[in-house]
Amino acid sequence: MLLNQKEALDILIKYNIAFPQTAIFLDRGDISNLKINYPVALKIDSPEIMHKSDMGGVFTDISSSVELWKKVEILEQRLKEKQIKEYKFVLQEMVKGTEFIIGMKSDKTFGKVIVFGLGGVFVEVLKDVSMRIAPLSIKDCKEMMDEIKGKKLLEGFRNNPAVNKEKIIELLLKVSQLSLKEKEISEIDFNPVIANEKTALVVDARIIREKNA
Repeated sequence: MLLNQKEALDILIKYNIAFPQTAIFLDRGDISNLKINYPVALKIDSPEIMHKSDMGGVFTDISSSVELWKKVEILEQRLKEKQIKEYKFVLQEMVKGTEFIIGMKSDKTFGKVIVFGLGGVFVEVLKDVSMRIAPLSIKDCKEMMDEIKGKKLLEGFRNNPAVNKEKIIELLLKVSQLSLKEKEISEIDFNPVIANEKTALVVDARIIREKNA
């Protein structure tokens, strides 16, 4: 069962995992009551949609409430066309940095396997990831970062400054802890995790819980 964003954020809060300023709302009538700093990203949250971007369910760099109103109207029309009934909207403050993926998959043989690599579209195109079996040590985390082909992005590349590796290590350790304690969670997909000189924030959290849990 795919958790909704409220449930996913509750888990992030429980494990002290950082994410951008976020608001969840139902329709355009709620926009005037939202308290969030622009620019923002707008996303659909629905159990009927596994990959939001595939159906045009994400807008970024929205700079005003007027623009937000228009984007919500567009998404409402797309939802209507696809006959999706159960949904909410997620509004999130934009964050700048380098995109990574941190995730977990349950393996029948090895148990909880933690994944780290380049995020965003790169994870599907380049498949540049490293893996370790939980529980992770700090040494494991450092090795995972060093193993990916895109490790230069961690050090800073062209216009992108170096990221805060300590924050990435902290996040990997928290995902490892979460994976072992929350035994009913079978899959975690934090993509993207946006890292910069100061922090590493989970921008999109997809968490799957076993149905019989």
